[in-house]
Amino acid sequence: MSVLGTLLPGFVGTTLPDWLDARLRDGLAGVCLFGENIVDPAQTRALTDAIRAANPRAIIAIDEEGGDVTRLHAATGAPFPGNAVLGRLDDADLTGAVGAAVAHELAAAGVNLNFAPDVDVNSNPDNPVIGVRSFGADAPLVSRHSSAWIAAHEAAGVAVSAKHFPGHGDTAQDSHLALPIVEATRDELDARELPPFVASIAAGARTIMSSHIVVPALDGPETPATFSRAVLDDLLRSRLGFQGVVVSDALDMAGASGEVGIPRAAALALDAGCDLLCIGTRNTDEQLSLIAAAVDAAIARGELDRTRVDDAAARVAALGTALAATVPGGAELPAEGGWSAAAPPVPAERIRDAFEVKPGVRPAEGATLVSIETTVNIAVGHSPWGVAAAGGAVTPVSAAGLGAGADAGSAAASTAASTAVRDALAALPDGPLVLIGKDNHRHEGVRELIDAARAERPGTIAIDMGWPSPDRAYADVATFGASRIVGAALLDWLAAP
Repeated sequence: MSVLGTLLPGFVGTTLPDWLDARLRDGLAGVCLFGENIVDPAQTRALTDAIRAANPRAIIAIDEEGGDVTRLHAATGAPFPGNAVLGRLDDADLTGAVGAAVAHELAAAGVNLNFAPDVDVNSNPDNPVIGVRSFGADAPLVSRHSSAWIAAHEAAGVAVSAKHFPGHGDTAQDSHLALPIVEATRDELDARELPPFVASIAAGARTIMSSHIVVPALDGPETPATFSRAVLDDLLRSRLGFQGVVVSDALDMAGASGEVGIPRAAALALDAGCDLLCIGTRNTDEQLSLIAAAVDAAIARGELDRTRVDDAAARVAALGTALAATVPGGAELPAEGGWSAAAPPVPAERIRDAFEVKPGVRPAEGATLVSIETTVNIAVGHSPWGVAAAGGAVTPVSAAGLGAGADAGSAAASTAASTAVRDALAALPDGPLVLIGKDNHRHEGVRELIDAARAERPGTIAIDMGWPSPDRAYADVATFGASRIVGAALLDWLAAP
């Protein structure tokens, strides 16, 4: 079989490019869709129909986690509460209902593989990339909800990809930008990172996604899990007994290809045990040719066994054949114009039950709602969030430049940062503020802004729609998610007497 049968590129545009159509007809494994490829339900279904016409067993994948990370709802924000909210509610039936609803939306769109759910245990509150994408910081809870979400999603005919094996929760770096290291011992991994993956396999997850992280307890001090036979073959296949498709996280991420380039990363991932290779976004025909050439060269040098490539392509083809029987499988587009017609009703009061509110905290009368915009989490992307996504009137403030110089440690830098904060406050209406951010404690400028506003504007409160610090110093209210429906629940809380 050809290496094309293991590749899953992204592309530019909202219709199927000619080069991608040709590659699909030639045996390309499939396509990964992103928010920029999606306009509305009718356009999306026309696109996936075209992909399936070119290759009836094509894998059509997407990241639709049902919360902050959304592609179908990239233009509006998702109508689902997200994993951290579901974990705090701790209602497995509700979690299963959300998993099923996400799958039904994807089936209507013609998508057959979802790179979700995130089953990482978010044990590090400073984690810059997982956070509210996780069900929680407790392994049994994460396992319980991962199992419920996956079983319901798979039962609807759309395959899941439990991620990010062997566990990305205890990291302080984003693998999109660097190569994180998890320093946990083998016993710690067995007790914390691995149980949700064991539960995911038992629940019927047909694919598992590898992570671009280094775990010295499992392999060498420099080998990412995506390139590690010890992680993918010895642990995932042999010890945990997973027989499905192993998917690489996107190979355009720095944690995978930052040192070796995407073509070489593809060969290394295949050799380690990955079957389906996510290439990234906005890929080209030339990139696929370079990857195929690199894989062929690795085989010629004896660094990669041809049978390993054939086995990977066969696994992917078998999954594609199975999915062709269930998706679209008669799934119909929502009767309304938007995807949210398929969403289950999750009452605002249920979502508010997941909020953590300090005793006595209420917004002051006439307070100005302020949305603090920080650096976008690459996995989340530029999707509307929070109160603004729910239609609330907010005043945006950019955190760029606030506190940016204080890390340098000089008095001049601190003074400049303080001046920037004072300027930002002066530009806001007089009176108390409701400062709404995400992961407030992780951003120095946001901390300074909150401190200054509390000191200068009595009645000011801080709301964190991300994962707050353990001491909740910058979260008078923590919502544990920022999707559109969580933003609506927050608006209800703000308006309540």
